[in-house]
Amino acid sequence: MTLLYLDDLSIGQRFTSAPHVVEEAEIKAFATQYDPQPFHLDHEAAKATIFGGLAASGWHTAAITMKLLVGCTPLAGGILGAGGELAWPKPTRPGDSLQVTAEITEIIRSKSRPDRGSAMMRIETKNQHGELVQTFSVRTVVPVKPA
Repeated sequence: MTLLYLDDLSIGQRFTSAPHVVEEAEIKAFATQYDPQPFHLDHEAAKATIFGGLAASGWHTAAITMKLLVGCTPLAGGILGAGGELAWPKPTRPGDSLQVTAEITEIIRSKSRPDRGSAMMRIETKNQHGELVQTFSVRTVVPVKPA
């Protein structure tokens, strides 16, 4: 993929990832290491929660989103977040196939640092039914094309 600099971006530009199937073993392995709560680890315990069944950690969904985003959004210098807002409107379940769409919603050239600027992106992660499992609005630091 060709790397994109600030000058290559435009408002409304979209990037779409390949799908990623979330396996139950992956959910449990992530939860065991990073978010060891019963609704991420045990089917029976999860039934008695607001999830009504086994659900991936939101942080796991965020990590998958980042992997997919990096694979489809070739920003020069990488995807460097500078703050944002994250929400998980629905849980990610075993067997879900997640896909990410990112849209550029704002572009600002830095006045104090002429070598960079920022792009605001709205990132949606949806399952195979088209249901939103995560939304992420993030400001990213993007370099200007070298002279």
